[in-house]
Amino acid sequence: MGYYDEDYTTRSQKQKGNRGGWFLAGLLGAILGAFLILISVPALSEWGLLPNIQSNEAVIESEPNIEDGNAMTQTINVDVNTDITKAVEKAKDSVVGVINLQQTSLWEEGYGEAGSGSGVIYKKEGENAFVVTNHHVVEGANQLEISLSDGTKIPAELIGSDPLMDLAVLRVDGAKVNSIAQFGSSEALKPGEPAIAIGNPLGFLEGTVTQGIVSNPDRTIPVDFDGDGVSDWQAEVIQTDASINPGNSGGALINIAGQVIGINSSKIAQEAVEGIGFSIPINIAEPIITSLEQTGKVERPFIGVNLRSLSEVPTYHWNQTLKIPNDIDYGIVVMSVVPNSPAQRAGMEELDVITELDGQKVEDVVELRKYLYKEKEIGEELKITFYRNGEKQTAALKLTQEQGL
Repeated sequence: MGYYDEDYTTRSQKQKGNRGGWFLAGLLGAILGAFLILISVPALSEWGLLPNIQSNEAVIESEPNIEDGNAMTQTINVDVNTDITKAVEKAKDSVVGVINLQQTSLWEEGYGEAGSGSGVIYKKEGENAFVVTNHHVVEGANQLEISLSDGTKIPAELIGSDPLMDLAVLRVDGAKVNSIAQFGSSEALKPGEPAIAIGNPLGFLEGTVTQGIVSNPDRTIPVDFDGDGVSDWQAEVIQTDASINPGNSGGALINIAGQVIGINSSKIAQEAVEGIGFSIPINIAEPIITSLEQTGKVERPFIGVNLRSLSEVPTYHWNQTLKIPNDIDYGIVVMSVVPNSPAQRAGMEELDVITELDGQKVEDVVELRKYLYKEKEIGEELKITFYRNGEKQTAALKLTQEQGL
């Protein structure tokens, strides 16, 4: 170690007397070099000796051709950020906050904020504008407000809400509404496409933008409406890794063109899970939105029974109570029949076990609802195959316009 210390000391002493001169010369050299670079770079770029530093394009050189040894040069546009900002600029003002106000107590007249979410202004007609959001955002509200992108708050009226699809439509005074969202298409989405979520996470971070991709355009997830731990419906959703946080519900999922491709609905909130959010595809949501706007509800075919999947019933009752054959391990148990309903008029009874609809096997309540809501129309006839006291029977009924089953 002494050698290096001594060598450093000797060199330091030799340079000490001329330190100012060396420093001044170095400074002048640096200034002169920078000046020459400023003059030469634009000229070299113009002559093609350097890439254009103002261009939004990148030059990519491919592997040399095996036969002639030459490499092909391709120019591609990689200015994705500009496309994203343009898309956000197009859509952001149509995304609003939705505030759920509920009475604070039975003894007070005032209303307090019980929750908040997001919404999308999708239409302006006459003096009114219309906002789509999630059912769970407005559920239980005594009053509703929307907050525009500039912070202006406007009272909102709930026109209709649909728990099954988790959608709701609000009507507001359109005088201060200046931006309307454009609906795109969710049918042709592919994994890996850009996806941008816009909303108001946590109720106060208005206009938050998160970027990601379409992770899966056609995902199916179970939905439990009554909180009993049993799936009541299989929702068709777009899966995305764009961040969807509390308060984003009801906001827009847009494509790179700034068009709404989904209404953000939920995410998997587990400590070990990251980047799994879900959005209702706009092609599925649009007819529901139209129905809610026009009638205040979604009319679906109605059977008139309360049901439970056979898999939820203890196996002891399969033979002792329901008396179904040993080879039947699927179906839906009729727990009760609504008076004067299509099911009652067709002669169906409590503890009947439904196994087929129109000759198609149905495993559980979810499959029954999916077939009924997607394949049948109000006023159509439905043929039901079921077991009663061990005997296979059929009933034909005419579906009515009432909501529910």
